[in-house]
Amino acid sequence: MSANLTSQKEQILKLLKDKSVMKQDVFKNTVAAFDLLKQAISEIAENIKQETEVIDKRIGVMVTETNNYVTQLKVAGDMLEFFMHTNVFQFDKSHVMYKTGYVKQNEYNSYCGIINVYNFLADSFKYNRSEDLGYLVCRIFINREMHFFIEAKGMLGSKYSSFSDSPINKEQLLEVINDLIIYVISFDLFTPPFDSVKQVSVGEIQEKVSSINLRIGKRLGYGASSGTDDELYV
Repeated sequence: MSANLTSQKEQILKLLKDKSVMKQDVFKNTVAAFDLLKQAISEIAENIKQETEVIDKRIGVMVTETNNYVTQLKVAGDMLEFFMHTNVFQFDKSHVMYKTGYVKQNEYNSYCGIINVYNFLADSFKYNRSEDLGYLVCRIFINREMHFFIEAKGMLGSKYSSFSDSPINKEQLLEVINDLIIYVISFDLFTPPFDSVKQVSVGEIQEKVSSINLRIGKRLGYGASSGTDDELYV
């Protein structure tokens, strides 16, 4: 074998030993974090359900595990969907994380698995309204050392804006889920401007009535001005 081929083989083996093994560790940690998250979701749902049954039995609280990587938490009229991506990602070099000592110390600390959290209306699933929209409310990043941070709008994003000093645990996730529930329940549906819905064809109204398929979603508190993409009306 030529010296060049030997060098290439060594380079490949080094990449597999370092980077590929690291990515396997990140994936394993993300799965473990998602399992902890599901435990926390079930615990919170059970506690809230017991309390809401006393308040009003019409307030529904339910957990549904769609598959190993998707779990839904329904609280009253809101649905939070937790979706774990199966791939490992690295941040763009312009990301603020590259300015931290933690990532500067070892660039491999910047590789993360992602758990996406979306907010939908519970009725969108109940009535199979496939045209309804949901919002990404946060992304939870977990790295090879199981440290985490959260990318989100508002207080949640500020609270967990940098990598944690220690591995993620269930108590932290309980707090995160409670913050998410408070956040999504705090925002309501808004009626659209009258002129935007004043016309509808016969075919459209028949289709909407037959399928209850009125395309709706919530307007979340992103601080957007009227008419931007961050506002969505019923």
